[in-house]
Amino acid sequence: MLEAARNLFAERGSRVQLPEVARAAGVGIGTVYRHFPTQAALIEAAAAQRFAEIEEYARTECLRRAEPGQGLLRYLTHVGETLAADSGLSAAIEAARDSRGSEPRGEALDRLAVVIGGIIESDCTAGALRADLTVADVYMVVGALSATIRADSGDWRRLLALLFEGLRSS
Repeated sequence: MLEAARNLFAERGSRVQLPEVARAAGVGIGTVYRHFPTQAALIEAAAAQRFAEIEEYARTECLRRAEPGQGLLRYLTHVGETLAADSGLSAAIEAARDSRGSEPRGEALDRLAVVIGGIIESDCTAGALRADLTVADVYMVVGALSATIRADSGDWRRLLALLFEGLRSS
């Protein structure tokens, strides 16, 4: 159901209704409502799944496998690519956030903060990032990327390149 919902959100954003998800998933509407009693609950679950995927990428590809000094740029590029490829879900999340909030919180946010902190530490040790960079700074960069992509107000890759220059050690 969640995969079907994410595909529909990718195509149509927040206009997706639960009966459409049931049809796309090949299940009855009651099954959808038992798992996701509201559209906001479904959006929150889709957002949580996407967030978990980003966290896993950060942990495996940016913290463990990235070349020294390249982890944060790899992470931010992946986040930008994910947001750009899945702008319909981003729009649905934004619409739900206005009413209930669908941002990661609690344990999910804590887990990602630990991973990003590790990426920053590794890249700082390699001499690639400024020493005063924080996880909160990274979240601001992600917010700027997200806003640029969501509003289609410019080339997010160019924005990332410009922002990343400010994150480098001097």
